[in-house]
Amino acid sequence: CHDSEEMCIVYQQKKKERDGKHFCIISREKHHGNIKVKMMMKLTRPLVLTLGFVGMGSTFVPLPSPHNRQAMMKTAISLQYDSTGGAMLPGVDEKTDMNQYNLDYESSVEEWTANVLPKTLLQEEGIYLGVKDKKNLFVDTLTFVVSRNGGLGLELLEIAGGREDGVGITIVSGLVAGGNSIDSGILPGDSIVSIQVEGKDNDTTASTECLGYDLTIDSILSLPPDGEKVIIKVKRVRRKPKVDVVLQYPPDSGEEDQYLELFAGENLRRAMLVRGVRLNDALALRFDSGGTGDCGSEGTCATCVVGIMQGGHLMNPMGIQEEQILVNNPRWRMACKTLVGYGAREGKMIIRVNPRQWNDR
Repeated sequence: CHDSEEMCIVYQQKKKERDGKHFCIISREKHHGNIKVKMMMKLTRPLVLTLGFVGMGSTFVPLPSPHNRQAMMKTAISLQYDSTGGAMLPGVDEKTDMNQYNLDYESSVEEWTANVLPKTLLQEEGIYLGVKDKKNLFVDTLTFVVSRNGGLGLELLEIAGGREDGVGITIVSGLVAGGNSIDSGILPGDSIVSIQVEGKDNDTTASTECLGYDLTIDSILSLPPDGEKVIIKVKRVRRKPKVDVVLQYPPDSGEEDQYLELFAGENLRRAMLVRGVRLNDALALRFDSGGTGDCGSEGTCATCVVGIMQGGHLMNPMGIQEEQILVNNPRWRMACKTLVGYGAREGKMIIRVNPRQWNDR
């Protein structure tokens, strides 16, 4: 129980109204450093977990060990702040406006899903948030610092769950006016995956990814009272930035222009080869040891050179070797060393295939 009689009453009321999907205010000022969270519960659909393996369908699975109660609270290394996101996209920095790719709230609610993923070098086995439309959308990760003085001011909504193991999807449904989260950068539609308190001796983190309403509440309210601020890590649904590419073939080839839609960060050579575009130029002046094939994307044979007629600002900067080889042709780029949509930029590119075969080169 709790020392505060008011807290006991509110907590009992929450328990009583849980089946009715009502909401209530949870206040635990005495024991939790003035954490106040407005929590709204609404179960809209049962959660069916998808196994993260190609060719396997949806199934109802038990809760993996990383999500057990003992693993929920842990001492952690301080999180690195990242309020921009887009870490998986080359060229993104703090000046990049990644919020232009946010989905609206209703679309985010529909897209959230949960996947059971195996252990890899980068993550433990467990249940992780994902999106249904993996082709056009991605899950981004951001961190924000929020003061605990006066309450966090978050409204939470369970959008999937109904499992005995407590696994579910809980998202931020709103920000309380005047609360500390209002200008933090957290947005409705985000899902909180962890909350970290920076203590005097160590940092304590509550993991909340893919937890239902009740376990999310328990995790937040179980944080230690010391520390004036918390670091909140959220996941957010965003669409993948795209670049429209027009491929022009030499006049003598008799081929019509080809239109491609590439995602920001794609390697130009790889993207073109996958789509059946022939790149090896018979007139290429090789800069490696010679031969009839290509150099395997080493940037030495120059057989994949293309002419950039429009949209040069959408590419990554040249490396020293590429710049030296193509010094006499400033519009040329080696496709194997070129990334489109660099810095999560969108736009249109016009590219000439086999530029040596053009008379006006």
